[in-house]
Amino acid sequence: MAALGLVILILAGDSLVKGAVNLALRLGIPAMIVSLTVVAFGTSAPELLISIKAALENVPGIALGNVVGSNTANVLLVLGIPAIIAAMHTAECDTRKSYLQMLAATVLFIGLAFMGTFNWISGLILLAGLALILGSAIRDVMAHKNGAAAEAEVLEELEGADDSMPGWRVGIYLVLGLVGLPLGADILVDNAQIIAKDYGVSDTVIGLTLVAVGTSLPELATTFMAALRKQTDVALGNVIGSNFFNLLAIIGVASLIHPIEVASEFLTFDLWVMLAASLLLVPFVFLKWNITRLWGFVFSGLYVAYVVAVIS
Repeated sequence: MAALGLVILILAGDSLVKGAVNLALRLGIPAMIVSLTVVAFGTSAPELLISIKAALENVPGIALGNVVGSNTANVLLVLGIPAIIAAMHTAECDTRKSYLQMLAATVLFIGLAFMGTFNWISGLILLAGLALILGSAIRDVMAHKNGAAAEAEVLEELEGADDSMPGWRVGIYLVLGLVGLPLGADILVDNAQIIAKDYGVSDTVIGLTLVAVGTSLPELATTFMAALRKQTDVALGNVIGSNFFNLLAIIGVASLIHPIEVASEFLTFDLWVMLAASLLLVPFVFLKWNITRLWGFVFSGLYVAYVVAVIS
């Protein structure tokens, strides 16, 4: 049943993105803004609903583990597995600014975690950080691209955008997404708790492993295809963007709705593993190393070792 909840979440998230993108474009919102906001929030909707549902049901281990585990998996697994299949030439990418923003978001998140609880104050701080990053991204896009030609280029690249999509289909996509997301989150969280109880492990372990890997599957699929197509900038940008969005948007919004307590194991182990995984990207971002097949095996091996450590 947990797998069913995950499938519903992924399909509903995709449906919501398609509906929201086309609705936003119909309302006259520029494609560049849609790509940086509507799409980003839409693709993070499954993780957001899981964290909100888990927080409301007083299982903070799943709410927090979902995000922390996903960020670790995004670096080690989502970059590691595709690199084994096709080496990623990250030397050709310039992701220094977005990477530093991701590191800043990670440090801010860890600092707030040591307050013991993510409450509404923490949520506002995290969302303020997100607003700063999005504002900077929008300014960069507007500075480098302007005019109708640039807008048309972004529209062509915008996932889910379809000028010919009728209004009724946009409505169906939105309804399916808005109904499917809470349904999928409800099924997944409830069954994650059952699995934890049946196997005698904590909710935190389930959040850091089963739920985190499950919600990282869309990123893995996107990165895998980008690696095969030699679109390394898409692969690396997908991971970096997903990571700071997870920290700032998901926990930011969820903690406004319900406080999320931070278990001691996060403070002593998991948050530091997440930070260490993020720092592993330094030579690939700043020294222009490529993520070769060897590094793919190293990253994947490190993730397996992490999961073993968490479970044991």
